[in-house]
Amino acid sequence: MKKRRMLAWASLLLALTMTAAAVTYRQGDGGEKVRQIQTRLRNWGYYDGSVDGVYGSRTAAAVRYFQRKNGLTEDGVCGPETLAALGLGGNASSAGTNNDLYLLAKMISAEARGEPYIGQVAVGAVILNRVRHPSFPNTIAGVLYQPGAFSALADGQFSQEPEDQCRRAARDAMNGWDPTGGAIYYYNPKKSTSRWIFSRPTVAVIGEHVFAK
Repeated sequence: MKKRRMLAWASLLLALTMTAAAVTYRQGDGGEKVRQIQTRLRNWGYYDGSVDGVYGSRTAAAVRYFQRKNGLTEDGVCGPETLAALGLGGNASSAGTNNDLYLLAKMISAEARGEPYIGQVAVGAVILNRVRHPSFPNTIAGVLYQPGAFSALADGQFSQEPEDQCRRAARDAMNGWDPTGGAIYYYNPKKSTSRWIFSRPTVAVIGEHVFAK
């Protein structure tokens, strides 16, 4: 009897854990998390409706727009992947840390493939510096998916699997190596057409990239 009761409790805990891990928000839902979703979408230019905590048709349409622009499954539902892209998935667990490492490695691979290793670490460091900077979102996913921040999202390179060397570079950056000395921008002067970026103070030049504050 005691063994049966323990098995029942174990099954209940497993079910609760799976439910929590797979939490989703869709049309018809409401609450504080929906308000956070609406706020993030509105701040990033995907949503122009009321921040009322009600997941209505306009919120669902904004989610679909965000998903379409960022290479996510376009279903209008905020599941774990979309929440992570919005920087609302939470990253306190080891699973969240691993996801951050993977996202960082993907962007390094997309933006700095072919650069020297130190240059790849430098790109990762810039992303992490933005996370800590008050002018940018405070999560890795939020920084990466900020509208217009990275060309690799627009041209599809971000969707490719990261190279092994870029995974190592991401790990080194997350462990605190910053070859740029605190840069929050980088660009390739041979390709960039932005006058504004050329006006930023240069702090390092590594490979083809100029790093700036």
